[in-house]
Amino acid sequence: MFNLGSMFNLGSSNPVIGKAHVLIDCNKEELFQFIGDRLFENYPKWSPEVKELEKISSGSVKQGTEGRQVRIDHGRRSESKFIICAYEPGVRMVLIGNGDPFRCMYELQEINAGKTIKLTFTFELLEILAIMRPFEALIHSAIKEGAERTVQNIKRLVEQEQATKTPSVV
Repeated sequence: MFNLGSMFNLGSSNPVIGKAHVLIDCNKEELFQFIGDRLFENYPKWSPEVKELEKISSGSVKQGTEGRQVRIDHGRRSESKFIICAYEPGVRMVLIGNGDPFRCMYELQEINAGKTIKLTFTFELLEILAIMRPFEALIHSAIKEGAERTVQNIKRLVEQEQATKTPSVV
């Protein structure tokens, strides 16, 4: 495919990808409700870099839902819009930047029938501006660390929520 950006060294044509997974003690419906149905309530909890988050479109969270976020990452403020392009309850949710070159994927895989779920989170920065190319290794490292932090935060939050719902046995 012809890529004018790479021809003139305007940006990287290879995405920078961070991917991480974790096992979470819950069922897939509960996990998907936490990350999908309650996205606009919970996303700032597992990603504290998100300082503002709003749903732009009306109705419940579903494929086609649009949102806007303001983030502070390593001291840098950024604002972006996104759209949910895949929303399969209990299976996966995919968000893509609306005018910004990123994609986030949350994928669920049942490991232990209704008790343990493997959550895989993938963040893809689809394009790097030429001015940022010298920092590509640092960007990749930050994205990889961010993916790991995301799954660990979701695990901690979901399991804490589960613990408060389950009565303790004495």
